[in-house]
Amino acid sequence: MKRKHRYSQYLLVMTVPFFLTGCWSSKEIEDLGLIVGTSLDLETGDVSSEEQQDARYANRELLTITNQFVTSETTVSGTREGALPEKAYKNVSETGDAVLPTLRNMLLKVDKHSFAEHSKVIIIGEELASTVNLQQTLDFFLRELEIRPSGLLLIAQNQASQALETNEPTKIPAFQLVEMMEGHERTTKILPPMTVAKLEGKLYSDSSFLLQNVIAENGEVKFAGAAIIEGKTKKLRGFVNESDIEGIAWMSGDAKGGLVKGFDEESGAPIVYEIISTKSKIIPHVKGDQISFTIKIQSEGRIAEHWVLSDKAFDNQFLKKAEKVFEKEIERLVMKVLEKTQHEFQTDVSGFGNKLRINYPRVWQKIKKEWDQTFSEVPITCEVNVSIKDYGTSGD
Repeated sequence: MKRKHRYSQYLLVMTVPFFLTGCWSSKEIEDLGLIVGTSLDLETGDVSSEEQQDARYANRELLTITNQFVTSETTVSGTREGALPEKAYKNVSETGDAVLPTLRNMLLKVDKHSFAEHSKVIIIGEELASTVNLQQTLDFFLRELEIRPSGLLLIAQNQASQALETNEPTKIPAFQLVEMMEGHERTTKILPPMTVAKLEGKLYSDSSFLLQNVIAENGEVKFAGAAIIEGKTKKLRGFVNESDIEGIAWMSGDAKGGLVKGFDEESGAPIVYEIISTKSKIIPHVKGDQISFTIKIQSEGRIAEHWVLSDKAFDNQFLKKAEKVFEKEIERLVMKVLEKTQHEFQTDVSGFGNKLRINYPRVWQKIKKEWDQTFSEVPITCEVNVSIKDYGTSGD
């Protein structure tokens, strides 16, 4: 019994220290530099270090990586007497020919322990996306366990690092971009978010796809259309504008919320339709060697605004006329972006090839290697059906 009691005491002495140490992997917040956003640009200017000069001499592309840090010094609580800091963030840049070594070289400039688990956004500059395969550029971010799969991917027209600057000292640009992306549920002019997790699937599928485009000027940022990433090369092929994104949203059924502005044929006055729900279907047809597609779109919504003084919003004849106006406008948006993607870029970003693969797998096997060329020549028709279910509380 006495021996058993001693054994219990020994076990207690050995176990208690583990409960008194707290979290062994904890880090003091004052020592951390939280990375909240990262930009990557192609470096074409002068380089200084021997390592960078060697890379340029060997014709390797150089990247300038900018990390946006939030540290104890950039917050009000971290400053003396709670004074407002000059900026709520700190951007640090470094140049190299591969991502991880360049980030490690950044340690020579940063006195904080870099912590990337709260990173919100990765922005890639236009010139880099046009020159280097996205799979190579983002390989580190796709492999690294510390990077959040929910992080957002954007393409910047011009320099990506400019999108991490703002004129408002209290704002953190990386957080602003994420909040702006949430607007996609209220407008069809913003793409649904492309996260690191989603991007990996797109890159390995060899399909072409779109990434939200951002423009930064004088400390202000704006979402402006989308970048086309070609499936074969995984490089930037070109840009489409905001109204083109609307057409793609109608084709893909992603138009969950937003407006359509049409014009009354007689008076020319605007009428505005607000989307309640949308369904769309891309139907492939194969007859012999002939391939064609039909896009069927159905939508229910409400009259949100109308300027046609001669018509009453409650009148059925007016509602039928308005439905035709919106159907015509949605078809115009769809056919306009198809004209660009089929004939200007010859790139399928709306999933026509995938529908053909599912419905006609044998046909797909024969043409998949030259699909973009085939896609540029196939006839596509669009059928739109709009139902106005509500017209608000104003009218006669």
